[in-house]
Amino acid sequence: MKEFSRNVTQGIERAPNRSLFYALGYTKEELERPLIGVVCSYNEIVPGHMNLDKIAEAVKAGIRAAGGTPVEFPAIAVCDGIAMGHVGMKYSLITRDLIADSTEAMAIAHQFDGLVMIPNCDKNVPGLLMAAARLNIPAIFCSGGPMLAGRLNDGRRTCLSHMFEAVGSYYAGKLDEEGVEDYENNACPTCGSCSGMYTANSMNCLTEAIGMALRGNGTIPAVWSARLRLAKHTGMKIMELVERNIRPRDVMTPAAFHNAEAVDMALGCSTNTMLHLPAIAHECGIELSLDRSNEISNQTPNLCHLAPAGDTYMEDLEGAGGVYAVMKELTKKNLLDTSLITCTGKTVAENLEGVENRNPELIRPVENPYSPDGGIAVLKGNLAPEGCVVKRSAVAPEMMTHTGPARVFDSEEDAIAAIYAGKIVAGDVVVIRYEGPKGGPGMREMLNPTSAIAGMGLDKDVALITDGRFSGATRGASIGHVCPEAAQGGPIAFVEDGDTIAIDITRCSISLEVDEAVLAARRAKWTCPEPKIKTGYAARYAKLVTSAARGAVLE
Repeated sequence: MKEFSRNVTQGIERAPNRSLFYALGYTKEELERPLIGVVCSYNEIVPGHMNLDKIAEAVKAGIRAAGGTPVEFPAIAVCDGIAMGHVGMKYSLITRDLIADSTEAMAIAHQFDGLVMIPNCDKNVPGLLMAAARLNIPAIFCSGGPMLAGRLNDGRRTCLSHMFEAVGSYYAGKLDEEGVEDYENNACPTCGSCSGMYTANSMNCLTEAIGMALRGNGTIPAVWSARLRLAKHTGMKIMELVERNIRPRDVMTPAAFHNAEAVDMALGCSTNTMLHLPAIAHECGIELSLDRSNEISNQTPNLCHLAPAGDTYMEDLEGAGGVYAVMKELTKKNLLDTSLITCTGKTVAENLEGVENRNPELIRPVENPYSPDGGIAVLKGNLAPEGCVVKRSAVAPEMMTHTGPARVFDSEEDAIAAIYAGKIVAGDVVVIRYEGPKGGPGMREMLNPTSAIAGMGLDKDVALITDGRFSGATRGASIGHVCPEAAQGGPIAFVEDGDTIAIDITRCSISLEVDEAVLAARRAKWTCPEPKIKTGYAARYAKLVTSAARGAVLE
């Protein structure tokens, strides 16, 4: 069905438009078929995107095989690992909205009848899901796939989170330069999104769970030929979606977001999903609250402990049956709505027919979960009245409750310097502020300080709290997205060195044990620091971005 492209290909008045298609080499016959935009985020700086040119070619082959005309155009992507630990990380989250906006502009300007989105890494996936929801023309996703796990020289399997922790181990005197080099050379052995249940893989798995990608999108390794076959089938499937006029908002309903959050909790996904799912839902006209996430978590058992929570990886999850096998387990307790339509053209129930959990050790049965509640918890209290988030499944049991003195830093750089210098000791609560969406600007991930703490062997003794966010590779009592953020005058702005902070993840609470009169006096003296970036896109972003509790959407 050529619902939109007729505006640029049909009728005598569109002869000038057709002449430009002919300049591109398209034929009259190709212009008589539906035009399918292929949004490909291939580049030469992100390991998870270096293979996307091959994925795009396979998608285009599928589109042509099913009677469509593919038209490729690019989307940007940032490698969070390369951007980590310096000013570049301020430009990671903010690309999510650039990706959504630029895709919207390209799709409407050129009147595509459908879209195939080819993302892979952290902000690219949610950015394109936001665009799909906003445009609401038939769309489907095919990611580039996860990286294989690495192997150290002694045969142990490894991954990027171990690499970051190795730096902390070096500064703690537990690892020499040769040991660091072993990780450096072996942690990331192939193309693909980094091999644990980090943000990229979390979002690619949830794209399956919400119904916007075919089975295997989140788990088939990037280097397997099955990934190319998946891409071809995705190209074929978009033609069915166009013909049947099945659109993103038909798929991404409130019930579908509930399904996605339940799968999120079962898998033990990255805390960044608590930013991205609300932002995608917002584009669908649906508002997700953090309180709702806790309700779902309280009902949903945690079934998987992939890295960084455990020592298994995405290729292992694929071997166990993938996301569908996790979903099948959840249906045993009626935790999913299986009546929903998906991008397969079938319902969730139809998609799950015949699916088996092939490895009950990796995907725990619902009767024998890692924990009866989900992998993510939202904490609230006087330090975070609007909430904050923690990857509960990656917290050591002894840190589920913790009370200690605050060690306060106004930037990630100051905190990491203190950690490497050995100034943080067992019992401390590290507080990093002015790193939120507005204060950063851009809400940097704090993988360097959390990895340093873990690498030094303090992850069972030290908590870290920030109005910034954490990589999906983070483990330990790392609590992010503190809202309101410091730059908005949130309570985190008034914490001082030595203040007692009490954390109880089991009760979803976090409190600053300081008398309210003292806090009021500190609040009265407070003035917001000057913006760290005053020009360009980041400065504009800081003026428009909302609270992390709302998904850091722009208004």
